[in-house]
Amino acid sequence: VQLQASGGGLVQAGGSLRLSCAASGTIGSRYYMGWYRQAPGKQRELVAKITGASNTDYADSVKDRFTISRDNAKNMVYLQMDGLKPEDTGVYYCFVMIVVPLPSRTYWGQGTQVTVSS
Repeated sequence: VQLQASGGGLVQAGGSLRLSCAASGTIGSRYYMGWYRQAPGKQRELVAKITGASNTDYADSVKDRFTISRDNAKNMVYLQMDGLKPEDTGVYYCFVMIVVPLPSRTYWGQGTQVTVSS
């Protein structure tokens, strides 16, 4: 499985960005997609994830500002980021976590830089 992320960039505080991630290869019948991010000097943290049935989960810090969505037909996942803050700065990594078939496994994209200026 290969993941290709795009859409990062430089934006002022309060602005918006939309990240996209395309998955290719044999993904399986049941899998989560989502995004992690890593700020300089900090551990990687989960930003949002979405199931095949479009159930979503967000980090508290991005709730009501970020929206995750997916297109199952295209194996794409998106992250709409509104109301960006300087603390949202970091490298954003998309992921696919395959749960069926077993064993479960996770694949990562290459990361895309998001920089929010104050």
